[in-house]
Amino acid sequence: MSTVLLVEDSLSTRKMMSEFLIKQGLKVEVAGDGVEALDILSTINPDIVVLDIVMPKMNGYEVCRKIKSNPQTKNLPVLICSSKGEDFDRYWGMKQGADAYLAKPFQPKELIATIRQLLKS
Repeated sequence: MSTVLLVEDSLSTRKMMSEFLIKQGLKVEVAGDGVEALDILSTINPDIVVLDIVMPKMNGYEVCRKIKSNPQTKNLPVLICSSKGEDFDRYWGMKQGADAYLAKPFQPKELIATIRQLLKS
């Protein structure tokens, strides 16, 4: 069973996404902000990180950069899911090292298909 680290500051979005991912057969660990996500990454080895951008304490771009610049986590797939859906936001997310970018609102099928694709690579 693959483990997803879901980093999302909105409690309702985090709950909805967690429940959906669990129903798809994935194990889900959650973090409410970027600092908490990096703390969790030091204790578990998820198979993928699903990351929001606009969060308190540390934004998703910073978290992505830290994941991708750390030799222990640099190969960990990062999927950014954000309400920031402009072309520049997508470009900047990929420039920070994200492996994929989904703009909210997205279709649940699109989320799971992207996660499965990243887990295969």
